Amino acid sequence: LVLELNQVIIPTYGTVPDQQNLHTPEWADFDDKPDSLFFNDGQRRIDFVLVYEDESKKMTHKRSDRKKQKRKRQVYESNLINNGLQLEATRSVLDEKLIFVKVHAPWEVLCMYAEVMHIKLPLQPNDLKTRDSAFNWFSRLFRVDENIIKPEQEFFTAPFQKEHLSNFYIQDKDTFFNPATRSRIVHFILSRVEYATKNNVKKFGINKLLDTGIYKAAFPLHDSSFRHLSTDPDCPSERYLLYREWAHPKNIFKLQPLDFIRKYYGEKIGIYFAWLGFYTNMLIVAAVVGVGCFLYGCLTKDNCTWSQEVCDPNIGGNIIMCPQCDKACTYWNLTITCESSKKLCIFDSFGTLVFAVFMGIWVTLFLEFWKRRQAELEYEWDTVEYLEQEEQVRPEYEARCTHVVMNEITQQEEHVPYTACGKCIRMTFCTSAVFFWILLIIASVIGIIVYRLSVFLVFSAMLSQHISGTETILKYLTPQTATSVTASLISFIVIMVLNVVYEKVAILITDFELPRTQTDYENSLTTKMFLFQFVNYYSSCFYIAFFKGRFVGHPGNPVYWLGKYRNEECDPGGCLLELTTQLAIIVGGKAIWNNIQEVLLPWVKNLIGRYCAATRSEKVVPRWEQDYHLQPIGKLGLFYEYLEMVIQFGFVTLFVASFPLAPLLALINNMLEIRLDAWKLTTQFRRMVTQKAQDIGAWQPIMQGIAILAVVTNAMIIAFTSDMIPRLVYYWSFSVPPYGSHSSHTMKGYINSTLSVFNISDFKNASKPFSPSWFGNQTTCRQVYRDFRYPPGHQHQYEHNIYYWHVIAAKLAFIIVMEHVIYFVKFIISYVIPDVSQKTKSKVKREKYVTQKLLHENDLKVVKKTMGKIADKIFKGVDSAFRPKAE
Repeated sequence: LVLELNQVIIPTYGTVPDQQNLHTPEWADFDDKPDSLFFNDGQRRIDFVLVYEDESKKMTHKRSDRKKQKRKRQVYESNLINNGLQLEATRSVLDEKLIFVKVHAPWEVLCMYAEVMHIKLPLQPNDLKTRDSAFNWFSRLFRVDENIIKPEQEFFTAPFQKEHLSNFYIQDKDTFFNPATRSRIVHFILSRVEYATKNNVKKFGINKLLDTGIYKAAFPLHDSSFRHLSTDPDCPSERYLLYREWAHPKNIFKLQPLDFIRKYYGEKIGIYFAWLGFYTNMLIVAAVVGVGCFLYGCLTKDNCTWSQEVCDPNIGGNIIMCPQCDKACTYWNLTITCESSKKLCIFDSFGTLVFAVFMGIWVTLFLEFWKRRQAELEYEWDTVEYLEQEEQVRPEYEARCTHVVMNEITQQEEHVPYTACGKCIRMTFCTSAVFFWILLIIASVIGIIVYRLSVFLVFSAMLSQHISGTETILKYLTPQTATSVTASLISFIVIMVLNVVYEKVAILITDFELPRTQTDYENSLTTKMFLFQFVNYYSSCFYIAFFKGRFVGHPGNPVYWLGKYRNEECDPGGCLLELTTQLAIIVGGKAIWNNIQEVLLPWVKNLIGRYCAATRSEKVVPRWEQDYHLQPIGKLGLFYEYLEMVIQFGFVTLFVASFPLAPLLALINNMLEIRLDAWKLTTQFRRMVTQKAQDIGAWQPIMQGIAILAVVTNAMIIAFTSDMIPRLVYYWSFSVPPYGSHSSHTMKGYINSTLSVFNISDFKNASKPFSPSWFGNQTTCRQVYRDFRYPPGHQHQYEHNIYYWHVIAAKLAFIIVMEHVIYFVKFIISYVIPDVSQKTKSKVKREKYVTQKLLHENDLKVVKKTMGKIADKIFKGVDSAFRPKAE
């Protein structure tokens, strides 16, 4: 491949030609055909458009700078013409400063670079019979009308070889290379053509010219307006069909035309929408089960004995709780938490356990079935051997290849951008930078924790003034609730602000790392960004789920943060409700924010641009100028779309035991996300250069890691964050003799039994609260959280009692059993479901057979035929030489 690239690229890296030897584009005026996709001759198709500002009309730079820019552009365009491309320049209709350079690749150039890039092209129609699925009649109800978007014909394909041109399925040279493939080939050339040489270092590529402002834009054309069909009879108006049958909101319940999306936008965008659609469909099952568990909690909350005891004025009304902070906080009544305990019964029920186990199995089914679906798409979209044969080196990497090393395999010299020592230094620096920024995120999380600790004092003094709890507001706004909601909002704002910074940092680190190929670049950036986002989004949730209220001591001996702030305590029912609140705010706020950022901002920018263009002129505007005023897609393309969905996938799986409605919210969001992303691509953004993609890249192992971690987190949430295990231990062991006094297993007396007693005379002076006059003759108060300690007066007072150790043992046993059961089921599912279906394997084998037969066996027949003729001539010559002269 390197030799092939050198044969094509290196000849253009000569000395810069003189001014008189430069080739220049043809000039042509706009022919008043707004939907035309051809040069003015109506024959040569526009495969790419370059846009620059006329240097003679620029006023922002020095004259010498404008001359240098013009010279580089002229050399670049001349080298494009030397590479066989044809250029035609046209001045803008709306802005006379702008020049549009239209690029056309002739047949010979397309064939040469298709062979260099190993592009797979049709050999013959696929002759394998396809079996209709048993559910085909049902899915047909949701498919796009085949009369509007016709199904793509399937072909057996092979990497293009010019010497085997006759074996390929060529009915028309103009359509053999579709527009997406043509633009991809042209972009490959644009990325590797030189424009200057400085200090023996060659500078090349359209990306650098865009970065330096020599060109303002470079993009392939949309084939029509999204609002109406093209007036050009040679245009298929695929963009209009995509908007009408895919991006329009009316199609929200329809299946996506994936083959048509892939044909127009390429495999990389196609695989994203295929994955997003598959994920959304799988969420339907999870959402139904989640809603069922939520309804079960709603129906059984009235039978929640421990909540009834909290709300009972004769039980909870007589339980006085110890203050939750030093001095400023006072004693309070347990009935204040009545409303929160009722809500907690909805989420902390038996249905939560069932749903957590179900989601552990669901995520495995999702990943395994996606592997099968991905394998089908790899075959159908000709990306099976893409990485091994087709992916090219990044131009940025090639430009830095100044060091010569010996290849151990080929024993030939090759150029690399850095030595082994230089690579180690780069990797060390990049790793250190990543850890530094992750520690910075953790520091911000600690800042939020300090906010919680300090603000809780204020809310405690403001909200819990009276022990009776008769005020309406106290039923709904406890100090814990107020602190939780405000801290969640601040945490969300901090997350959004840090995201903007970390995105730029991750890109800078990855650019410095200098990966070899685009896939390597994206995988490296994906890993860094996900690490940042994982810590950024999930750290506060992990704190609430597993750390808050765990290390707080007891009222007479509390634990302090930084020697000043008393550690947080959970509500008497635990921190599960607060975790649910945190998740709801982050998931809901993130969805709203992303939609505003991704959809509303481009729409407003385009609206302003169209308004300004309309006020300047009422002239007919050509297709290339209409597309220029759309928004650029950005260098990273769909990276942020994947990141958004994988972060959501983490919320749906990691903490789903505390929030069973998360899959339903994700399902609703994704149904909108598919159409919003489609609408954005078809209406607000320029057409992307088509790119190959074999799979979803580094996101696959990331999701597999999340799936494994999700089993642990959900088991620990049920064991340590919820109150399910202490209730079960009480029901089966401590409600009956020898520990309890009830004759049968029951939940009665649970609250009174599990809140430890503390003697107020044992408060230290530093933390002793101000005792109000209404406190009366009370000498004890109850510990807020369930810590199961011996009462005052016991020989082991305030030490953990037998109940505590039973609960700890039960929690550990539960985690071990639940993890092993789910992991065993996951292993069985992974083993039973093959990654590639038998049908796909048969198709791959058939294609290899056909390829071998057409491209290799035919050559052998020609060789045999030719050798046979030569052999006959040789034998005839030998025979005549040895015949007797008489004959």
